[in-house]
Amino acid sequence: MTDQREMTVVEHLTELRKRIIWVLAVFIVALTAGLFFAGPMIEYLKQKPIAEGVPLISLHPSDALRVYMQFAFLLGVVVTLPVALFHTWRFVAPGLRENERRGTLYFIPAAFFLFIAGILFGYFIVFPMIMQFMAGMTASIGADPNYGIAEYFGFLFNMVVPFGVLFELPIVVMFLTRLRILNPMRLAKMRRFAYFGLAVVAVTLTPPEIISDILVTIPLLLLYELSIWLSRIVYRKQLREDEEWQNEYDDEKSPV
Repeated sequence: MTDQREMTVVEHLTELRKRIIWVLAVFIVALTAGLFFAGPMIEYLKQKPIAEGVPLISLHPSDALRVYMQFAFLLGVVVTLPVALFHTWRFVAPGLRENERRGTLYFIPAAFFLFIAGILFGYFIVFPMIMQFMAGMTASIGADPNYGIAEYFGFLFNMVVPFGVLFELPIVVMFLTRLRILNPMRLAKMRRFAYFGLAVVAVTLTPPEIISDILVTIPLLLLYELSIWLSRIVYRKQLREDEEWQNEYDDEKSPV
């Protein structure tokens, strides 16, 4: 019995290693491809209204390489995300019921599109507010705004990528509910703490200005409420499935 258990653990670790290798291989390929697409993306973003009038200069010989690597890394993450989610699903799928397997598979495209939506929200909503605020602060002290291109895009990534991660909250909650780790009652009890944490995140990522804080905090709070609502749907479905399974078990156990 002990040998069989050890063999099972070894098999799981071997499978996990193979899936990690697959994900890393896809990431390396996507990272390499991202180096070729980084140039056109940099030029495109420099011509967007958000960047118009922003004087970008190079302050270091390696600035261009740094910016290329930042874009390539982001593209690598975006391309690798659905692959990583699929291999995660394949790894945990044997421990799920058939209906749970099918249900959790739909989380993969949803998580991918929510990540993209979070990045777009950060870029088109949050980042312009921050740049406008920072430009006003610079003008208030009589300084000429000259931004290093590496610092500008590094600041951009530090603003938008966290929102891509935050927008994954509904999918993470649904997935954990499917795995019976979370439930809507527990999430409702945590609401005050979650609201406080999301408000702190919003205030940290936005300028110290009340309108910006509100414009970012409200979508994050709505995301949490959406997570509770989706968790409730998944939880009710699980209760029905458990009841059906129990009825089938009772019918099989009952004497003919």
